[in-house]
Amino acid sequence: MEIALHEARQAAERGETPVGAVVVRAGEILARAGNETRARNDPTAHAEILAIREAAMARGSERLPDCDLYVTLEPCAMCAAAISFARIRRLYFGAGDPKGGAVEAGPRFFSQPTCHHAPDVYAGIAESASASILRDFFRARR
Repeated sequence: MEIALHEARQAAERGETPVGAVVVRAGEILARAGNETRARNDPTAHAEILAIREAAMARGSERLPDCDLYVTLEPCAMCAAAISFARIRRLYFGAGDPKGGAVEAGPRFFSQPTCHHAPDVYAGIAESASASILRDFFRARR
């Protein structure tokens, strides 16, 4: 999670919403990313999506069933769907997102009967550090 936090801090330095994500397989980092929606002019360039894309390319497969995803913020519905479609084994996330989250908040994507695959979910990992990065970023913009 420390690497995901680092990616979030780097995203903040670029003026992006500070979210970081890391895909790990057997203790090896396959991909890491921070949000790049502004830099790419792409609303889908969330950290989770970018990391999943990079890991899938590295593995040569759209499925990542033996991989874990660490992300600093509860994934939104789009990212939860990508996590499901990629068949990510475990999801570890930091801060909850009552407004935009889709794992424990909102639609609770992985609990829906239409969800094809639900990862094991571990919430609150480095929660205070993840929340602090976000809080500081938005406080500086007000």
